Amino acid sequence: MHPNKAALKSYSEAYAYPSPDGYADAVHALYAADANINVVHPFNKVHGAGAYAHRVLGSLQDAFDNLCRTDYIAFGGQFEDADWVTCTGYYTGTFNAPWLGIQPTGALAHLRFGEFHRMENGQAIESYIFFDIPELMIAAGQWPIKSSPGAKRGFTGYLPGPAKHDGLQWGENDPARSQDSFEMVTKMLQSLATPDEAWRPYWHPNMLWYGPAAFGSFIGIEDFASFQVPFEGAFSEWIGGSVKGSKTRHFTRFGDGDYVSSGGWPSLNMIQIKPFLDQQPTGERLYMRVCDWWRRDKTPDGDLLVENWVFVDIPDVLKQLGTDLFEHIDTP
Repeated sequence: MHPNKAALKSYSEAYAYPSPDGYADAVHALYAADANINVVHPFNKVHGAGAYAHRVLGSLQDAFDNLCRTDYIAFGGQFEDADWVTCTGYYTGTFNAPWLGIQPTGALAHLRFGEFHRMENGQAIESYIFFDIPELMIAAGQWPIKSSPGAKRGFTGYLPGPAKHDGLQWGENDPARSQDSFEMVTKMLQSLATPDEAWRPYWHPNMLWYGPAAFGSFIGIEDFASFQVPFEGAFSEWIGGSVKGSKTRHFTRFGDGDYVSSGGWPSLNMIQIKPFLDQQPTGERLYMRVCDWWRRDKTPDGDLLVENWVFVDIPDVLKQLGTDLFEHIDTP
C-alpha cells in the first residue's frame, strides 16, 4: 500500500467508533501542524491541525452524539507533480444540539463529506473539505430555498456508495488504466455546456448522478439532462476548471483504476442570467466550489462512466448572491 493511502486509511478507520480523543489524535496524525485547510462556508479558512480539530470536528462532536464516520470511496494519485488522496462518505450521529444554527432533530442524522489532501512526508499540508450542509437542512425540514436549477429537484436523502462496493481503493492499480480514466473524465468535462451536449457519449444510459441536495440526484441520462441543461442555461459563460483559459481551475484531478476525482476552490465560474435557487439574476460572475468522484465500468454498452458523486458549496454561492444562511450565527 502506498504510504499516503496508508495514512488516509488509518485516519478513516480511527472514526469508525465514537472516541473524541481518538478523533483528535487521528487529526494530528494526518494533518501537518500548519496545514492549510479549506472548509465549506461558513468555516472557509482553517489554519492547522489543532484549529481543524477544535473548530470543525469539535463542533460536530458537540452537536452529534455517538458521532462516527463511514468512508465509501478512497483513493490516491498525482496532479501537477503533487501527491493527493481523496475520500467521501458520511458522518452519522444523533443530532442533539444545534449546529451552524440548524436546530437538532433528536434523531439519527447523516452529514455527507468529501475530502482532498495534498500530501508531503506522509501528512496533509493542503486540504479541501466539503460538507453537504443543505442535505442536513433538508432532512431536518429547515431548508429555506424552494426552487431547483433543473426541471425538478431530484432525490434528496442518504446517497449510497459505489454499486460494485469497491470504492476503497487501498491497493495499487494499473497506471495505464488510471491514466485512461483520467483522460476520459477530462474530455467529458470539456464537453459540458456544449450546444450538442457532447458529454453524452461518455455516460452509460442508466448512469447515476448523486448531486448536492440543493439540486438532487438523478438516474438515467435523460433524467440527468433534465437537470444539467437548465442548470447550464441559467448562466452565460458557464466554464469549468478543466477548460484552458478559465478564470477558475481544478486544484486537483487524477485517476486511480476505474475511479477519478477532481476539485476546484472555486471550479466553475459563470454569469447569472436567469433565476437560480430563488435568487434573481444579478449579471454578476459567480464562482462555485465543486468536487466530483466518478466510477467507470466495462458494461454491456461499453466502457463508460456509470456513477458520479458531486458536491457544490451552495451556502457560499448563496452568500455571493446576497443570502448568507449563517449570517446571524457565531461560526465555531
